[in-house]
Amino acid sequence: MPQSLAMLLTHIVFAMKNRQRFISADVQNSLYAYMSGILIRQGCRTIIMGGWEDHVHILCSLSKTIAPCKIVEEVKTGSSKWLKTRGPALEGFHWQDGYGMISVSPGHIESIRCYIRDQEQHHRRVSFQDEYRRLMEENGIAYDEAYVWD
Repeated sequence: MPQSLAMLLTHIVFAMKNRQRFISADVQNSLYAYMSGILIRQGCRTIIMGGWEDHVHILCSLSKTIAPCKIVEEVKTGSSKWLKTRGPALEGFHWQDGYGMISVSPGHIESIRCYIRDQEQHHRRVSFQDEYRRLMEENGIAYDEAYVWD
């Protein structure tokens, strides 16, 4: 086959270290735009990005030429360095070490897009920890509670 084709859709979730609430409404749009730029440079396409004060959800198509863990590393490292330059209140910003990554079938894009878009309303009722546990359990991802939170 002379051409390599791929459609690798994923839902990525990661939080701030110790669930600090650094992503205020005035930071969100510029942070998401910056993170989307990193994804584009890695050959990925952002479908939607959102979250809440202490975590981020990304629905995107992944590059076929870069390992998924490398893409997440680039997004987290680049956005963390950039965000720390946005003012004294953000100098202590750090993402937690880990992340969740869930494969997505094309037929589920719209439901996940709505889920990410509605994060503010969702987190009026549900904590990030409960949300993350549910996402891992619903998708059959085994985890050890002792190593999920930092």
